[in-house]
Amino acid sequence: MNIYLVSLGCARNLVDSEVMLGHLTEARCTIIDSPDEADVIIVNTCSFITSAVDESIDTILEMAEYKTKGACRYLIVAGCLPERFREDTADEMPEVDLFIGTGGYERIAEELNKLLAVDGRIGKAACVLPDPNSTSPARTKAPRVTTTGPLAYVKIAEGCSRHCTYCIIPALRGKYRSRPISDITAEAGRLIGDGVQEINLVAESTTDYGEDLGEPGKLSEVLKALVPVVEGGWVRFLYAFPDTLDDETIALAAREESVCAYFDIPIQHASNEIIRKMGRSYTKEELKTLFFRLREEVPEAALRTTVIVGFPGETEAHFEELLEFIGEVEFDHLGVFTYSDSQEQASHRLPGHVDEAVAQERQDRLMAAQEEISAARNHGRVGKVYKVLVEESPEPGVYIGRTHFQAPEVDGVTFIDAEDLSIGSFVNVRITDAIVYDLSGEVV
Repeated sequence: MNIYLVSLGCARNLVDSEVMLGHLTEARCTIIDSPDEADVIIVNTCSFITSAVDESIDTILEMAEYKTKGACRYLIVAGCLPERFREDTADEMPEVDLFIGTGGYERIAEELNKLLAVDGRIGKAACVLPDPNSTSPARTKAPRVTTTGPLAYVKIAEGCSRHCTYCIIPALRGKYRSRPISDITAEAGRLIGDGVQEINLVAESTTDYGEDLGEPGKLSEVLKALVPVVEGGWVRFLYAFPDTLDDETIALAAREESVCAYFDIPIQHASNEIIRKMGRSYTKEELKTLFFRLREEVPEAALRTTVIVGFPGETEAHFEELLEFIGEVEFDHLGVFTYSDSQEQASHRLPGHVDEAVAQERQDRLMAAQEEISAARNHGRVGKVYKVLVEESPEPGVYIGRTHFQAPEVDGVTFIDAEDLSIGSFVNVRITDAIVYDLSGEVV
């Protein structure tokens, strides 16, 4: 049976998709890279914000067309969309044969077999929606098919126990649940054995690792355990939280070559009033101290953050405060989102909702300011030599890779003029040119 899977949303969702593919492969299904000849099409959805919901629905409807113009017999929708809207999704999407929530993705092969046993369905699609709080994170024994070449993402925890007013992740994924370090290192070891050179640790907040076990600050123990596993490759931790980034984790990034000196720390805003309304537990002053400390203590530290503009109650003065903060810290990388509202969010009930056009204008202004910062920081790298992971070759004599300060998918890349480089290898590259987000160079 041919299976085609579309994975939407974040890297954490991608890990779930790869585990589903692993279970299906064990069940002797064939994974194909086109929907045209697929007997079963799976859409692993995201519903974190309104635009993600829209993209998920559009993709589902697009894939449903293959039930008439292609070979598709069954359409399965997994992930956050059915988890968020529960049984209502079955009423709204008669094209779908099976819905599986975030707590049930490891049952994909079992549920598909049930569908095949009845050779079609009568009436409304089945919904597999176990409570995400009652499910444990995927264990190392879970099979997995990697889809990202020389890099891979490894979940170190599932869910979130924080209460940010704009976020519905706890409702979709349950409370924060840390995986045992032995499971994490075993999975990473298998990936390294399969040729992966860069392990990217992900969770809703990687620096919250161990908090649910009464052992805060345990991310550093995960990193220490992974250093010998990656064998000269890289381990990168993403999505750190400002108030749980501990001293030892910072020190590891400073002294261990295998631990990327890359700090992805979403702050969401820099006005204390807006930070408080967001339900975040730090201040602008604490953020400034943290970022200046990282630049001072960690050689070649790269700083990335994401922020939200147009949050309820955000005035022009609040936005100017954020703009000034971005200019002071000079992040290497910045993502800017406009506030996305829904009735499930606590922030929906806050007064002073900002007009969408105003929020968009603020996003544009902030990104324009960041473009100048990014360009200046990149031009400062010209003439320097960096270790680069080679990932692809779009044409003869041209390769594309990433440095330690370029995370996959969200940051720029490094173009390399060279011949006969191996995909998945590390090379030293002298930077010869820079633009706003990307670099170019030659092998030393």
